[in-house]
Amino acid sequence: MTKLTVAIITFNEEKNIERCLQSVKEIADEILVVDSFSTDKTEEICQNYNVRFIKNPFKGHIEQKNFALVHSSHDYVLSLDADEALSKDLLAEIKRIKLDFQLEGYRFHRLTNYSGHWVRHCGWYPDTKLRLVKKESASWRGTNPHDILEMNHNQDVGFLHGDLLHYSYESIASHVIQTDKFTTIAAKAAFNQGKRSSLFKIFTRPMLKFLRDYFFKRGFLDGRYGIIICSINSLSAMLKYSKLYDLQTGKKI
Repeated sequence: MTKLTVAIITFNEEKNIERCLQSVKEIADEILVVDSFSTDKTEEICQNYNVRFIKNPFKGHIEQKNFALVHSSHDYVLSLDADEALSKDLLAEIKRIKLDFQLEGYRFHRLTNYSGHWVRHCGWYPDTKLRLVKKESASWRGTNPHDILEMNHNQDVGFLHGDLLHYSYESIASHVIQTDKFTTIAAKAAFNQGKRSSLFKIFTRPMLKFLRDYFFKRGFLDGRYGIIICSINSLSAMLKYSKLYDLQTGKKI
């Protein structure tokens, strides 16, 4: 049986980390938690499990997750966020393939819980993720805060049944707060890459985002939460392009 490291990054995740640890303890030969100096009970909770706990300064989501990947002890690594957990079906699938890994990477769907509601539309599901990889064959890329794990070459990857459960937002307010935070990071990253905004983009991108997610991605089937999610997704587009425009004109964001 091939040994597996479960790598998790944390910062003040006392509300989430135990659920995550409980869900992986049956398949993890090592649980590695890379923490960016939490001030809550995250470390204390991890001490109740067989966790290798490393503190590392946070330079960005991509940098932190690559740090965790490199410092994993075993060749195969399952990369998770603290607010994620394995469903029973996905756990069973990973148990099965651990007997004999045939490929260097595996994908599966992620299902998001929004204030107690499982979101199956709005462009949020199926949110297919590559998360189980041979560590030498993949790396985290993308633009902060939107990190993505990708294979280094054109290797074949498999698909596992079952969902990765994502407990994203416990309230509408937490979604709005994170949207404000993440759009600041995204605007700065876009500006540094030479991308530019305009009044036209500020006006049109939010409307197009809402129309896509609510109608074409069938967000209306998620009821009240569907229109809330799609509206905040639209707000995200407006904030990102507005903040990028402010950076262009020398204003602080």
